[in-house]
Amino acid sequence: MKPVTVTVDVPNDREEVYAFLDVLANHEPFTDHMMVDWELSGPKAGVGATATAKVRTPGSNEIIEIKVIEADPPRRIVEESVSAGGKRRTRGIYTLEELPEGGTDISFELAWLEAPRNERMAAPLMRAFMRRANGRAMRRLAKVLRNR
Repeated sequence: MKPVTVTVDVPNDREEVYAFLDVLANHEPFTDHMMVDWELSGPKAGVGATATAKVRTPGSNEIIEIKVIEADPPRRIVEESVSAGGKRRTRGIYTLEELPEGGTDISFELAWLEAPRNERMAAPLMRAFMRRANGRAMRRLAKVLRNR
């Protein structure tokens, strides 16, 4: 499946945005429309930080595990996740670019490394759903950062 990318611009400088996103616990408030009941393990920030959460979809008890696998301060954070009982593997990449007038452009790309057969067959619907959900997460992230 093709990746999905969403972006948002915030007035905060890149280092501040990176420092916020680097702490995996900070992701819960802007993604709790998709994932709830977060449990954290490993380091608080950086490579090795891990979270498990319940996917918030109707009729699902699916658990997702998210792990930070790469960190390039203050530019990029890469996470990989496993869900659907190990049948779905994704990679999420936050890329932070300084804006010429100040502030930061935050881009989040979600790529499927593996997906259950039914999701591959419904790829356009799955991509549209994730674009909408991740777009909402980015708008919520922008609000959190503006209120800091």
